[in-house]
Amino acid sequence: MNDNSHVPVMLDEVLTALQPRDGGLYVDGTFGAGGYTRGILGAAECRVLGIDRDPSARETAEMMKPAYEGRFAFGFGPFSMMEDIIEAAGSSGVDGVVLDLGVSSMQIDQAERGFSFQKDGPLDMRMSQSGPTAADAVNHLEANELAAIFKIYGEERHARRAAQAIIRAREIEPITRTLALADIIGKAVGGKPGRIHPATRSFQGLRIYVNDELGELVRGLQAAEQVLKPAGRLVVVTFHSLEDRIVKTFLRERGGLMGGGSRHQPEIQPEREPSFSVISKKAQAASDVEAFENPRARSAKLRAGIRTENPAWPRDEEGFAGVPPYRRLEECVQ
Repeated sequence: MNDNSHVPVMLDEVLTALQPRDGGLYVDGTFGAGGYTRGILGAAECRVLGIDRDPSARETAEMMKPAYEGRFAFGFGPFSMMEDIIEAAGSSGVDGVVLDLGVSSMQIDQAERGFSFQKDGPLDMRMSQSGPTAADAVNHLEANELAAIFKIYGEERHARRAAQAIIRAREIEPITRTLALADIIGKAVGGKPGRIHPATRSFQGLRIYVNDELGELVRGLQAAEQVLKPAGRLVVVTFHSLEDRIVKTFLRERGGLMGGGSRHQPEIQPEREPSFSVISKKAQAASDVEAFENPRARSAKLRAGIRTENPAWPRDEEGFAGVPPYRRLEECVQ
């Protein structure tokens, strides 16, 4: 659905970091409702290739194309496939890549997508609308696997308690609805009035697992490293610590800032030449005004880097993700 009222988080800060220029080609790797794409196209006489794995983004993209007279194209798929999508569009390199991570407000607002613990709908959570669902996960995974997902991906302190409650409930009947799962987790985890909903973190962990969001981020960052031209810019907006940690580690590694540095211990120098220069070692937060007006912006962090002329580093999906791998959901439902 086209939603011109949707305002992307930290748009001004993204455009400042990206610095769109006339004649440039930019990738909006999380196209969604097209907010960043519109901002980029309005900032310069450039071109944008929007990418999204959510089929619902196609409608918005098709409606936008006539307004930009050949300056906008859309590629369907995960942003980790941006190399193939860019090549299919007839280009070999880009001047900037923007990623806005996590679930979109449009996806949450649609009860039938199954992302929300506040609206009843089928327990789905699939961004691509294909493959196994969140219901498959909660009804097939073992208790220790569910607990690990809630603890590491959701950062839920009572992960084991939530997982055991799910196992008990599904022995009576399958868990297929969002409110049913939220009720099971809420009763198991508990919480104080006025605090976040007790199912918040577990739902986050389940969503991240179902969509392989952290693996997708690792692959996407490395794909951006491959496609960016020298002086091209990578701009990433994250919404929780797991995402931010991956982006921070990636840019510090590729920027030659390996950590361990202090006035007592110099920073470790990498063996490879830096493929990025880091614009700022510290993440940028949304302004106080934006955080007040848009609750989603309160947890947002922006990090950015500029591609050097040095070769891209070898791909390594496990090297900087900071989270252990788990069984793919497809393997659990066969």
